[in-house]
Amino acid sequence: MNPGPSGHPESVGRDPETGAEGSSRRDDPTGALATLATRADGFLSWGEIVVYFAVAVILTAGAALLVGDAVTTFVDLMADGEPVLAASTELLSVLLLVFVFVELLGAVRKTLRERRLLAEPFLLVGIIASIKEIVVVAGAERPKDSGFAEFRDGMIEIGVLSGVVLVLAIAALLLRMRQEKPAEEDDTVGSVG
Repeated sequence: MNPGPSGHPESVGRDPETGAEGSSRRDDPTGALATLATRADGFLSWGEIVVYFAVAVILTAGAALLVGDAVTTFVDLMADGEPVLAASTELLSVLLLVFVFVELLGAVRKTLRERRLLAEPFLLVGIIASIKEIVVVAGAERPKDSGFAEFRDGMIEIGVLSGVVLVLAIAALLLRMRQEKPAEEDDTVGSVG
């Protein structure tokens, strides 16, 4: 028997961490599971980062391609003698889609930075997408060229989309207020103490 750190005899088969007689970390199934879980978590975390990075690259490339397509389409429409309003509406529609891509890219970046999924960027994407559809519907409506039923349907769609924008904006505002409230309480507690 060897003397242990406390001067008492220590058995050779004693686990140095737990002090249990005849056990070791290799024989402990919960320790092996914990090690496996830690390694699996590290591997999955790495995989998550790789996937987010791939999504970010695809969103960036998509946004760049959309900007190029928007400019090309605008120039082509103007060269073909299309009215400025029609060409501008098409340009605005595509640029709003670019904003959706950029906002999703920002959501991916914030998710990577904070290591949790945030709701606010997705609410903003919904707002931008709804506004894009409002622009498309409003740009497509020509009261002189279409009948009353088509005009009515377009106005109903614009009304519904406006309601969606309002609900998403209120949700984003409430979420932001909820996130700022704990910070304000921390400031108040810090200044009192």
